Amino acid sequence: MKLRSVLFLAALTASTTVWAQHIERWPAAKANQWYAQQPWLVGSNYVPSDAINQLEMFQAATWNPQLNDKELGMAESIGMNTMRVFLQDQLWTQDPVAFKKRLDDFLTIAAKHGIRPMFVLFDSCWDPRPQLGPQHPPIPGVHNSGWVQSPGSKELADPAYEPKLEAYVKGVVGAFANDPRVLAWDVWNEPDNHGDADPPNKTALVDGLLPKVFAWARSQHPIQPLTSGVWNGDWSHPDKESATTKIQLEESDVITFHNYGWPEEFEARIKELQAYGRPILCSEYMARGAGSTFDNDLPIAKQYHVAAINWGLVAGKTQTYFPWDSWKRPYTIEQPTVWFHEVFRQDDTPYRQHEVDLIRELTGRGTK
Repeated sequence: MKLRSVLFLAALTASTTVWAQHIERWPAAKANQWYAQQPWLVGSNYVPSDAINQLEMFQAATWNPQLNDKELGMAESIGMNTMRVFLQDQLWTQDPVAFKKRLDDFLTIAAKHGIRPMFVLFDSCWDPRPQLGPQHPPIPGVHNSGWVQSPGSKELADPAYEPKLEAYVKGVVGAFANDPRVLAWDVWNEPDNHGDADPPNKTALVDGLLPKVFAWARSQHPIQPLTSGVWNGDWSHPDKESATTKIQLEESDVITFHNYGWPEEFEARIKELQAYGRPILCSEYMARGAGSTFDNDLPIAKQYHVAAINWGLVAGKTQTYFPWDSWKRPYTIEQPTVWFHEVFRQDDTPYRQHEVDLIRELTGRGTK
């Protein structure tokens, strides 16, 4: 009996060790092997033109698969093969089965156009008071005037709500953990982004939750990599990074980053991140008025084999053709002469023909 007990304990210890290793971050070799199997990834952060935010994109009353099909077809036509798509935890809480069905339908539409989305689970940007149901109309002249955080500040600060967040992460990732139509999981967008309406201890709350979110997602054993994109701070000196950035870089299977600066800065940021020895994907760029353009950045991304996912595809209710400063000073014109984000107009024509020609040329994909 004693020998059997020893053998049992040894087997249990071994299996526990294997389990622990299985749910740890991918080794760099595995991450690089995964990336070597991908085409050069080029796409947009996508919300359909008739949706003001994540809720309106996926709620039953405003879910519009026909428009998704049309707009993802436009992306395909210029050579794009991925989209970064934001989800929202309250969609899961409202009706998990229906939400999973709409996500599955979205993936079917995307796959039809050769597009594999990166899903974003949580987001710390803009309105911290998300509510299900009808969303308010766009505020005239304001960039992204209806975008909502996930979780909201009330839910983030309530320990009793954490099991719902865990169920959401495990439920969504678990449903598509073995689905090749999904490119990757971005577990939290700009987690330490802080606005005027956010609670003062928001960053501390997020820092406490972020490692758990990675662990919840990993517990579902996804075949896709996990990430959370760094967006500010000094990435070349680990001792100078914020606590949030350290968590992001230590937990991410592949490194994602945001940059809306001039091309010199864009290239410098890539070089900083190369030291980590993992695939690099730029999950947000292209803000024309800030110096970040397709013309400047996309050739650099291709040179370094960095994925390039710009903000915005088709002009619509998000109004992200207005710049960020419109939050404090709303514009009084219908549209600015120089669009901040977006690729296509409402009539399906490009904002700038040269840009879509460049994307086709650099990807070697798409049709005219």
